[in-house]
Amino acid sequence: MKVIQPTCRIQFTAEDVAFIQKTLGKDPDDGRFLAELLSDPSSRDLILDDAKLLKALLEDGSCLRVSSHFYFYVVVRAVLRRAGIEDRVVADYVAELLAEFSETERSRCIIQGHEQPLDYLFEMLAALQNADDRTRFCIRAHIGNYSLFLSGVFSERIRHRAEEKGFPGISYYRDLGQSSFRIAGDHRLARRYELAGVFDTLSSQFERTRRALHDLSERVFSLGDPPLPGLLRL
Repeated sequence: MKVIQPTCRIQFTAEDVAFIQKTLGKDPDDGRFLAELLSDPSSRDLILDDAKLLKALLEDGSCLRVSSHFYFYVVVRAVLRRAGIEDRVVADYVAELLAEFSETERSRCIIQGHEQPLDYLFEMLAALQNADDRTRFCIRAHIGNYSLFLSGVFSERIRHRAEEKGFPGISYYRDLGQSSFRIAGDHRLARRYELAGVFDTLSSQFERTRRALHDLSERVFSLGDPPLPGLLRL
């Protein structure tokens, strides 16, 4: 099972760089200068925080030729900052999560030894019982990611199903997501993958992050209906 890493900022394409140059450059020489600055991590991060980039992405959303990594990082960074979460690595991780989960197959919990992916949270929790140490870590991280994604991007659907059909509400996903990120963050592999700090923040700031993703889904983009059969079932 793949461990999501905060790598959006090192996956930008030539089209992303061209978009930055076009948006922020004032004369022909600025393009070359900006390209040089983007190669330096500190300068790159300051450039990506420029409000002009966010404005351009939102205004030209229907005809953009940029990567999902670039798009999600800029918009996620903006909504998390408004929520009081300033850590760029956390923004990068959440952006990578959205980039991964926006494709159906990548949002599925695939475990070696299981014939079918685990699409339901109760299946993932049950799989923890017989999993080896590394797989337990991966499942816990996936449950945290999955709970955050669903309760943030599809929060209105969760509320509707809770009110109309008696399914678990937002608090279920919040509690499960918080505990899973906390457990994953305490695991030795979290330190190996340099994710302990990210998981600690996502556990302690789960509700703020979830609300930020809800705001993002309402105002900025739509991933449509849940892509997996029974995605919101338990």
